[in-house]
Amino acid sequence: MRSPRHNGTTYGFSRAVTLMQSRIRKASEGRGFSESRLLTHWAEIVGEDTAKVSNPVDIKYSRGGMGATLTLLTTGASAPMLEMQKEQIRKKVNRCYGYNAISRVRITQSAPTGFADGKVAFQHAPKAAKAPDREAEGRAREATTGVESEELRQALERLGANVISKDKTHKR
Repeated sequence: MRSPRHNGTTYGFSRAVTLMQSRIRKASEGRGFSESRLLTHWAEIVGEDTAKVSNPVDIKYSRGGMGATLTLLTTGASAPMLEMQKEQIRKKVNRCYGYNAISRVRITQSAPTGFADGKVAFQHAPKAAKAPDREAEGRAREATTGVESEELRQALERLGANVISKDKTHKR
């Protein structure tokens, strides 16, 4: 009996992108995005600075079919800056489409269909580093004096100092 013939090197398996491509296209077209690349490569299309403060949420086509309106979701503080950049954003998005698909860019601070759909991901500032606890470091150093490996001893010292300093804060 012959084994089934395999094409290429996939051995009968399909790539994940092939399986998901039609579902992704269907979901993005539901919001008016005929070009899903606009969603997946937003930062590359409009630039990192603009992408950090905005997300494309909707494209509505007019009844006459001449140009569409792209709706961007942003925070209140970023809206005035995006408002001034609307023409540059429109040109960059149209470059992605290859023709003048977008005639207007609309800035919103809430989703067009309700608050549950459009949520802006706020970027939090990194935590400030705390000053090292000298007492905890000293106790950890004493506890690791018998360890011969220098790398292991240093790692255990850091771990011990963290544990000791956390114990102190929880007891307060």
